[in-house]
Amino acid sequence: MASFQRKALIAFLILLALSLVLGAAGYRRSFLEAALVPTPDQQAPWRIQPGADASPGGRSETRMLDDGRRLRVQLHVAGTASTPYAEANLFFVDRAGKPVHADLSRYSSVSFVATCAPGNTLSLVAPTFEPTVSRRGDLLTYRAPTAFFACSEHGTRVDLDLTRLETPQWWFAMFGLDLAWREYRLDQVPKLAIGSSFQSPRDTDLLVDISGLALHGRDLRWIVVPGSVLLLAWAGFGFWFFRRHAAELTRDVQDRLQKDLPIVAYQQLSLQPHRDREKATILRVIATRYADAELDLESVVNETGVNRNKVNEILKAELGFTFSGYLNKLRLTEAARLLADKGSATVSEIAYSVGYNNVSYFNKLFKEEYGCTPKAFRGALGATDEVAPASTSVTKTSTIRMEQQLQP
Repeated sequence: MASFQRKALIAFLILLALSLVLGAAGYRRSFLEAALVPTPDQQAPWRIQPGADASPGGRSETRMLDDGRRLRVQLHVAGTASTPYAEANLFFVDRAGKPVHADLSRYSSVSFVATCAPGNTLSLVAPTFEPTVSRRGDLLTYRAPTAFFACSEHGTRVDLDLTRLETPQWWFAMFGLDLAWREYRLDQVPKLAIGSSFQSPRDTDLLVDISGLALHGRDLRWIVVPGSVLLLAWAGFGFWFFRRHAAELTRDVQDRLQKDLPIVAYQQLSLQPHRDREKATILRVIATRYADAELDLESVVNETGVNRNKVNEILKAELGFTFSGYLNKLRLTEAARLLADKGSATVSEIAYSVGYNNVSYFNKLFKEEYGCTPKAFRGALGATDEVAPASTSVTKTSTIRMEQQLQP
């Protein structure tokens, strides 16, 4: 059993360490981040392009002040158009530099630091292609989910939820769609646009500086897949542990049962009653009355006429036990034999029959002696059909020989 426990502990620690390493690695990898600004090796490459109102009378302008490694633009929103705006567009491109629709469905948010002079409110738009109404390449027909954010002269940290952007009413009106149709997908996004809002000042040069622009999301496969593997590993470990533990417990119980047969202690004595009547008398009293709950050292002393110190000396010298230790040994071994008989007697009945009035105390002593509870002992022996009956037969035969040996 000790060898099995060491192996089980080592396997448990290895599996625990593996679980912690894989769990931590999977948890970290589940967090996705795609840096757009700034990065020399962009995960989602883009090409910047200015945009402004094109309606009659529109004179708004957007000037790019950097090379794209840092999004720095100057917006001038003219007040002459009915719906003026100016914006900086980050069009997604492939490796050849051609415009593409990026799949941003893995990302749930976008973050950046926005600095504006003068401070005002800007907008972020993530147009999405709607197969039922959009015409590929005609961005006016794309849904235009939008979010507004404050931008100060000292810099403002902005975090926007890409899954909860608001679609403007004009888009619903243009196609006669129900305003309640709020769901959209981010699997076909041609660009991200950062620009003015209806609250931006008119006819004023607005300096806008965007840094740390990044997309964030979660890929739960990095949690689900390792988690499933670890769950199977722990289930396998549990199955192995309980099977092996039951087998080891059964083997251990069988070994103890064979070793602790009641006759063993008597066979260790080269007892010749006619030459050593004190020993014979002491052993006979204990052997015939061990099931009596009232039996104690004082009773043996009174019945044999041998003083208490000598009783303990004889038992210690011949058997290696004190009186109480030897009495418990006999009672527990007989209890083990009765449990091995597979009879209908309950644990309580067996405890009473071998001299214990307190079942809890009996369970405690039995577990200390055999390493398991009486119920587990009976279950372990029940797992094999060969050993228990054989043990019982040996015990009964040995008991008869013991009684014959103690006859004067």
